[in-house]
Amino acid sequence: MRSGKARSPSQLTGKLVVLGFGSVGQAVLPVLFQELGIQPGQVKVVKAREDGSGIAAELGVEVIVAELAEGNYETVLAPLLAAGDFLLNLSVEVSSLALIKLCRRQGSLYLDTCNEPWKGRYENPALAPSRRSNYSLREEVLAWRMDRRSGPTALITQGANPGLVSALVKQGLLNIAADNQLAYQTPQDYEEWAALARKLEIKAIHIAERDTQVARARKKRGEFVNTWSVTAFVDEGLQPAELGWGTHEKHWPADARRHGFGCDAAIFLGRPGIATKVRSWTPLEGPYHGLLVTHAEAISIADHLTLREEGSVVYRPTVHYAYHPCDDAMLSVHELAGSNWELQKSRRILRDDIESGMDELGVLLMGNGKGAYWLGSHLSIERARELAPFNSATSLQVVAGILGGMRWMLRNPEAGVVEPDDIDHQLVLEAASPYLGEMVGVYSDWTPLKGRSELFKEEKDETDPWQFLNFRVA
Repeated sequence: MRSGKARSPSQLTGKLVVLGFGSVGQAVLPVLFQELGIQPGQVKVVKAREDGSGIAAELGVEVIVAELAEGNYETVLAPLLAAGDFLLNLSVEVSSLALIKLCRRQGSLYLDTCNEPWKGRYENPALAPSRRSNYSLREEVLAWRMDRRSGPTALITQGANPGLVSALVKQGLLNIAADNQLAYQTPQDYEEWAALARKLEIKAIHIAERDTQVARARKKRGEFVNTWSVTAFVDEGLQPAELGWGTHEKHWPADARRHGFGCDAAIFLGRPGIATKVRSWTPLEGPYHGLLVTHAEAISIADHLTLREEGSVVYRPTVHYAYHPCDDAMLSVHELAGSNWELQKSRRILRDDIESGMDELGVLLMGNGKGAYWLGSHLSIERARELAPFNSATSLQVVAGILGGMRWMLRNPEAGVVEPDDIDHQLVLEAASPYLGEMVGVYSDWTPLKGRSELFKEEKDETDPWQFLNFRVA
């Protein structure tokens, strides 16, 4: 604690245990020191391997090297966590639900950026695709929280996307309503947010992201290059493509399946998300083909914007990710596909060697008469480096989402298990915005039918541009 200064309700008084110390773990600590008054002596980093980066030593935090598994995670972590402490989970292949349960027993707060299973679930061919989905992981957490609506706060999937984008969707709806001079009251619950989206005729929502960051050394053969965790990207990319399924949809995809349990807000396709392309749009890139990689927000946003009348679903938008990673990552995906999804032995995460580019990350809300509306962050590598050390544009957007989530949690420490869609979007955006570069909200006349080539016949529905059939690249 800083001498002579009292802690505010948005500062942490206990220990901060950071699980995982990759690109985001290294990036987040300087921001938390600055924004939440956390001191290096409060922090313990638990990581699987000693990578020799020296960043932990430079930051003055203690490192515990331990590879967590189902048989030892409690032995390692329980002695580090007590009432009032905070577990920030930035790891992969460690069960989020197991950690949530542990934190509840210890009286500790918990936040992660992705709902993870134990190692081996994503790539187990013996499991049905539904069991390898984010939908299934979410339903398991929601089932567990059914009778635990209070207690130490555990905020799941709160990074940039998932996380920050749920706040952007809410703000985007308010912006469109104001621009349409629509008389409304700020929604106070899920049904009111869904009713507003329905009134605005929002049919489809993309998490539309284009990463243009480029490093001095380009991708080599046999190397997977990315601006964030290679392991996490490939893990989620090889899960089935998942999307929230809207009530306006008229064309059922031939390879689509329902899960048969839970909220029924989403479907999955019988193919990897990393091999599924969709048309989308961002302000600087314009039209592009993105990857329909599964993400938790595609399910949670669709579920929270579901409107029911007399027990029947009358409104829900289609929601999914449309991700164009940096160009070297796209080349890496192409090579990965050619090797039948056997991951390259050499892997490189870009940060200090990035020469130029930005991460253009936002939400694209479509269907309103004013046009498609994109709201999000234009964060260049130059601006990211000015704002915080050890960051790329990609990692700093995640850090901004974490900061917003932690600030809300420290003010609401007894909320039980919550999702990004459950929390105060204005508080999150207020905390995150200083780290997001230029915040942009623009309308476009773009649709997935605009400018389509006539050289080849394609199946499409010209009566409604916002059908998933029109977005999907055949």
